Amino acid sequence: MTTNFNPEEGKLPSSLNVLTILTFIGSGLFNLAGAFWQFVRADKAVEDLDKALNSPDFDKLPDFAKKMITPEALEQARLAATNKLPILIVTIVGGVLCIIGAVQMRKLKMQGYYIWLMGEIVPAICTIVLLGKAAVSGFGALIGFAFMLLFIILYTLQRKYLTNK
Repeated sequence: MTTNFNPEEGKLPSSLNVLTILTFIGSGLFNLAGAFWQFVRADKAVEDLDKALNSPDFDKLPDFAKKMITPEALEQARLAATNKLPILIVTIVGGVLCIIGAVQMRKLKMQGYYIWLMGEIVPAICTIVLLGKAAVSGFGALIGFAFMLLFIILYTLQRKYLTNK
């Protein structure tokens, strides 16, 4: 597939346009709003898991639910609740960096790619440091890392449109 992109025109390629819009939605809506929601709900999540795990009705739950409500999941929730403020800060910083990077990439600036990349990778590393294996276990973590990898690949393929000006 050939492209008629001319960097002199400064016109935003449609693929980069779509990626940056998805970044605004993902980082702005899901990451930032999700970070606040997780911060507010952290202690309640521990309480709810503990209550479910110790409920006399636990054996009546479907098998898929029993696989999610485990002593390990409770320990992970406790660890997340203990570290909820650092996780909130790191997630907000990462989301803001992703948004700033996307804005810069819409201006076709290469620095935006690196700012965005830091906003993706640094929070993931910090969360792994804070939560250990809890950060990478479970279906939600798998989906999160898959999306992160997908976007890294897609943005990396768009670098050809970015300049150092």
